[in-house]
Amino acid sequence: MAEIKRLKYFANGEWLESKTEKYMNIYNPSTGEVIAETPCCTKDEVEFAIASAKEAFKSWSNVPVIKRVQVLYKFRDLLIENMDELAKLCAIEHGKNLAEAKGDILKVKEPVEHAISAPSLTMGDSMRDTSSGYDTTLYYEPVGVFAGIVPFNFPGMIPMGWMVPCCIAAGNTIVLKLASMTPMTAMRLMELLEEAGLPKGVVNLVTCSRVEADLFLTHEDIKGVTFVGSTSVGLHVYSTAAAHGKRVQCLCEAKNHALVLEDAALERSARGIINSSFGCAGERCMALPVVVAQESIADKLVALIKQYASELKVGPAYDPETGLGPVVTAAHKKSVVDWINKGIEEGATVVLDGRDIVVPGFENGFYLGPTILDNVTEEMTVGTQEIFGPVLCIKRVKDFEEGLALMNRNPFANGSVIFTQSGYYAREFAKRTDGGMVGVNVGIPVPVGVFPFTGHKKSFFGDLHCLGKDAFRFYTETKAVTTRWFDEEEKKATKVDTWDGSVGG
Repeated sequence: MAEIKRLKYFANGEWLESKTEKYMNIYNPSTGEVIAETPCCTKDEVEFAIASAKEAFKSWSNVPVIKRVQVLYKFRDLLIENMDELAKLCAIEHGKNLAEAKGDILKVKEPVEHAISAPSLTMGDSMRDTSSGYDTTLYYEPVGVFAGIVPFNFPGMIPMGWMVPCCIAAGNTIVLKLASMTPMTAMRLMELLEEAGLPKGVVNLVTCSRVEADLFLTHEDIKGVTFVGSTSVGLHVYSTAAAHGKRVQCLCEAKNHALVLEDAALERSARGIINSSFGCAGERCMALPVVVAQESIADKLVALIKQYASELKVGPAYDPETGLGPVVTAAHKKSVVDWINKGIEEGATVVLDGRDIVVPGFENGFYLGPTILDNVTEEMTVGTQEIFGPVLCIKRVKDFEEGLALMNRNPFANGSVIFTQSGYYAREFAKRTDGGMVGVNVGIPVPVGVFPFTGHKKSFFGDLHCLGKDAFRFYTETKAVTTRWFDEEEKKATKVDTWDGSVGG
């Protein structure tokens, strides 16, 4: 058995040994073995990371934006050079197959390239003679220290793609609370940021429990919080941090639905559904866990999905032939199995059962095969609550209107999808769906990073989303400067207008 590596935390530009007595195990989900342990950092260590970010903000915020993004240019090049190593590390600690893990790292590169546009995206506005002789300039300025609270499911993309690039390009500093189950990819990416020339204290990494993480929500030196995780925790983060005067964005759970109409290209649609439902073992908030099928084609569609799902090779994440890797931990596997059992108890029909799959040579891995539950109704919790595993529920409806209404009764609204060849229904769906990210014959309707990640309803709490232009508005605050220069006659004036130029004219 390989030696178990003891990880450190990163603050003030150094990798530091924690003084904690509590360490948390990191598993290789493909084998079930413990491969590392990460510290449950103490309150003092979290405080030190925040203090490091606060000190770094003093100088980093004054670095010209054109110079700040030079670090990201170099970081992008290092991402490309180290792509294979990073993808393998992500696959080992999380369980994504190699192609999915590479996508995770590519989804770091994409927001980095977006953040490099900061000189344009943080450019202000100005107007001469807003009132006679008065000029106004609007600036976008950095805010201060942010906290990022990270889930386990995208070890690279979320901390180092969604959170860090736009935050630091805008002139802020950040403390990341990494997921204790999957921190190693982000830690390696932090090393590459160092190599790219990032000054000390600008980005800091800790792993800790919720007790220490709650400090981010109330600490006077934290100006904003960005969170990705469950809706229950997200609501706590949002309400607590906002009550303490912080700007907050919380990206939360989902139960994305896809409506498949009778005119859809069924074979191609079924392939897209397989990718969306079982990719990343269903451990993503933009997975497709529910298909709403028009009754006239439902039987044929379900048969195709079953056929294609049965062809997926379940195996270790780092095997290039693997189509479906393990879930992240034994506890998470149990949670998913419990959901499948509950769905059966509620009356769903098992079309494909992945509960008892065994991978020869990897018997201790956390494997689940693709699972399909048919005839799921709205009363069944398996079809309404997030499972976060390779489980697909089929709901049946008679037509477009019934399907759309069913989907919009969903309390979550990250994404929604329609498979159809009808331009009319596609347009109606895009206009009337509650989903914040909409796919027309696109199973995972996540736009590229120049657009925001726009979840709605219980999938998001906040005002400004991550990525896109929203990100730079979240990570900056506006300052309007109005100036008036006196000529010789004005210097002698004895009367000043009550509004002193603040009324145009």
